[in-house]
Amino acid sequence: MSSPTAGLYGSDIGANMVRAATAELIGTFALIFTGTAVAVSGALGRSIAGSPVDSLAVGLAFGLVLVALVSALGHVSGAHLNPAVTLALAVTRKFPWRFAPAYLVAQIVGAVLASLAVWGVFGSAARDQAALGATVPATGAGIGQVLLVEVLITFLLMLVIISVATDERVAPAAVGPAVGFALAAAVLIGGPVSGGAVNPARALGPEIVSGTFTAFWAYLVGPIVGAVLAAVVYDRFLAQASAPDPDPQPE
Repeated sequence: MSSPTAGLYGSDIGANMVRAATAELIGTFALIFTGTAVAVSGALGRSIAGSPVDSLAVGLAFGLVLVALVSALGHVSGAHLNPAVTLALAVTRKFPWRFAPAYLVAQIVGAVLASLAVWGVFGSAARDQAALGATVPATGAGIGQVLLVEVLITFLLMLVIISVATDERVAPAAVGPAVGFALAAAVLIGGPVSGGAVNPARALGPEIVSGTFTAFWAYLVGPIVGAVLAAVVYDRFLAQASAPDPDPQPE
């Protein structure tokens, strides 16, 4: 990083802490609102232009909106939008620890506001019948399976984030799509087992507002462990690999 207060995607947090935290709140709100609104639509049997909403739409919704948010807010706050990402970056010294509390609070507040918005848009049925899209273990899935899949899918997401966002060898144009596609894949993998939280804020927002706290600790511990592991693996090992010179000069 170029300075102690530099963030992802060229953001400079030190002189813009309030703006950066506000961007995290707004971005997390948009991410959670988009994904859980689609999840609630499917749970309530709603349709989009006459076609029923299915589980595939949830992963696509999360992934597509993240592509947009990274492009829109990355230069302001680094577009973490996920407490696990913030903590993993702090552990590997790619984000200042002193700014982490503000980011974590902003992300949780954004998630809670998103769940309140989903409740307001879809009415009481969204809370009573669909728990505002809260992630819960699938039928037959044990707590160990939920924890394992959350670790694995967050590892996948974080590995992509730390690779494309902190390594100067990666083309800037690839960043947004890579991160969004990784989130979509993670949600699609985890959905049939855990609901595919990948993000403690995504889990906590609907849980707090709906009062649904089934296996909630697994949705906090799993993503944090997976993200920290991925960040450490990349920082300590993979980032040391040398990329070939794309245009070697003749001797």
